Amino acid sequence: MRTWLLLSFCALLAACASPRELVQPPEHLFDDSLFAAPAEPVGAADIFAVSDAMHRYLQHPQIVAQLRRKGPHRGLLEALYTTGELRLDYDASTTRSAAQAFDARAGNCLSLVVMTAAFAKELGLTVRYQSAYLEETVSRSGNLVLRSGHVNVTLGRRFADPRLPDREPLTVDFLPPEELRSLRTREIDEDTVVAMYLNNRAVEALVADRIDDAYAWARESVRQDPRFLGGLNTLGVAYLRRDAPVQAGRVFAEVLLRDPANRTALANLANAYARQGRLAESLQAQRRLASLEPEPPYHYFNLGLAAMKKQDYGTARQMFSRELARAEDNHEFHYWLGLASYGLGDVEQARRHMARALEASTSGKQRHLYAAKLDWIEARGRH
Repeated sequence: MRTWLLLSFCALLAACASPRELVQPPEHLFDDSLFAAPAEPVGAADIFAVSDAMHRYLQHPQIVAQLRRKGPHRGLLEALYTTGELRLDYDASTTRSAAQAFDARAGNCLSLVVMTAAFAKELGLTVRYQSAYLEETVSRSGNLVLRSGHVNVTLGRRFADPRLPDREPLTVDFLPPEELRSLRTREIDEDTVVAMYLNNRAVEALVADRIDDAYAWARESVRQDPRFLGGLNTLGVAYLRRDAPVQAGRVFAEVLLRDPANRTALANLANAYARQGRLAESLQAQRRLASLEPEPPYHYFNLGLAAMKKQDYGTARQMFSRELARAEDNHEFHYWLGLASYGLGDVEQARRHMARALEASTSGKQRHLYAAKLDWIEARGRH
């Protein structure tokens, strides 16, 4: 039986900014003796640092004129995202600092928010962050299931000047306009954004099987903002990956003490108990989880994969379709639904779903795979 570890990735759903709750870092949950020193510098010092290249960009005559003509916040947003000069690409695979996102001309939602905030601060603008109430996006990497949330940033002036245009704050978001109209948000503080960044780096280290680095990033996330439960959960998963279920169980229990209905922590706590041989407690946690989430992430998807192995393409297509119905933008579900459709001889549906997988892909590696498979299907369809 395959064990799935659940992580909160780029998620602010458990955070709250106002009023600011004073929570001390839970130092008793850290066990540095189980891990070697990280192979890379770990910390928050450079997240918002403005590089020389970023300074030069702001000093370009065209950008200076645009900032003067349109006002600093609208001029900045158009310089970064509207004119297309930077040609920024969305890349969910890597969380970058402001300077790294600028150099790469790419980043995930958090990286682009951090880069925008860094530029805004340089121009003397105020910066506010919001977490969005969205249905969680679920993805996976190996035996890690990732739950993702969403964040955006609002820019305003420190001192409003009625002589300048666009006195109202402007919000930067990377969702399509039709999704923004009904978007509900709540404000969070920058400590939580930094903790979220550190947590993302921890998750990316786990995906790359760099357990020592993952622990170090997760520990710093928890210390930065102990209220952010995503960092605690990732810390617990790092313990599980280091085969330390007792320490992991303590961390997940701490999450559930603060949020008794946290499905991610419940699933991981059941895993930690099972590894300790505490089977009755593991079963109790599983039952509690089943009452909160009768059909967990990838339930139908895994049934579809089992059907594909048996070349039962009809059942596979049915299972993948059910999974897709609750996550219509998941590229992996479209990909496998395309393969099942091809197995049934439905080349048109196979082509359509592979094209959707390509459209929804979030990294260059995925785009390369799906584009190649789409070309292969279209070539077969012409014969």
